[in-house]
Amino acid sequence: MTKTDLAVVLALLAAFASAMGNVVRQRSAQEITDKPVGHLELFRMSVRDGKWWSGALGAIANYALQAAALALGSVMMVTALQVTALLFALPIYAHMTGRRVTRWDWAWAVLLATALAVVVTVGDPDPGASRGSLGTWMVVALVMGPILLLCALGARIWSGSVAAVLLAVVAGSSLALFAVLTKAVVEVVGGGVGALLSAPEFYAWIAAALAGMIFQQSSFRAGSLTASLPTSVVAKPVVGSILGIAVLGEYLDCTGPARVVLVAGVVVVVVATIALARGEAAIMSSKTAEKLAKKALRKPGEIPLAKAECSPS
Repeated sequence: MTKTDLAVVLALLAAFASAMGNVVRQRSAQEITDKPVGHLELFRMSVRDGKWWSGALGAIANYALQAAALALGSVMMVTALQVTALLFALPIYAHMTGRRVTRWDWAWAVLLATALAVVVTVGDPDPGASRGSLGTWMVVALVMGPILLLCALGARIWSGSVAAVLLAVVAGSSLALFAVLTKAVVEVVGGGVGALLSAPEFYAWIAAALAGMIFQQSSFRAGSLTASLPTSVVAKPVVGSILGIAVLGEYLDCTGPARVVLVAGVVVVVVATIALARGEAAIMSSKTAEKLAKKALRKPGEIPLAKAECSPS
């Protein structure tokens, strides 16, 4: 098995862990409170929720497996394969909600898997360097910083789906940044704890991971999952690929007609990802709405109807 093959296997395992974690954290974000709360307050409440921690363990496993995959493969390939989390989530959602996966969902799933295989095979992304120069990172900070800040501020001005999309952009971009920085951290950690603590990428890496988790949780709660989930899933590979090319010098090794096939594959991946994510988010949203409605009907101290009818007069 080559390094690339092993990187693919690890990236798929990371996507599976991500699917397990996301399902639980999505439900936690929707059910943890009925009151409007800020990003940090929601994260604080989530940390105190046992259900959220089971989802967080999935996220941590995802990060660890991603790091192993990024040590062997490119950011473009690993982040692209992260969208397969949607494929793994299909049977998980079906089991949790007690609903069958529709033919359309399976069709989009097959289309997504096929398109990803085409992109990874035809594009054959080159891993590039492990660390970017200080000058390059300064340019990235000057470009990404204001954009993500405006998205976060916009989410405070607007509400509903708009806020969910804006927060999902911040979350997906932060996780993409985390993936790029992971390559540097993996290289530096080989020099020991001292080398790790003296590397500026290490601190940016931790900040990116926390920002990704906090804003992703907030995006799940800000509006419909049909708005936040597709956005965050698509933003991560798109931003990750751009950063991989700009910062690490990665490139797609294809010429001539292969480029046309590659572009077509990328378009299909984006379309199938959005369609599949919207379908899964709609299922999860409806299930959560049902649970919240049942909670609202059963107020504290209220006797359930069935028991009230059976009680002696």
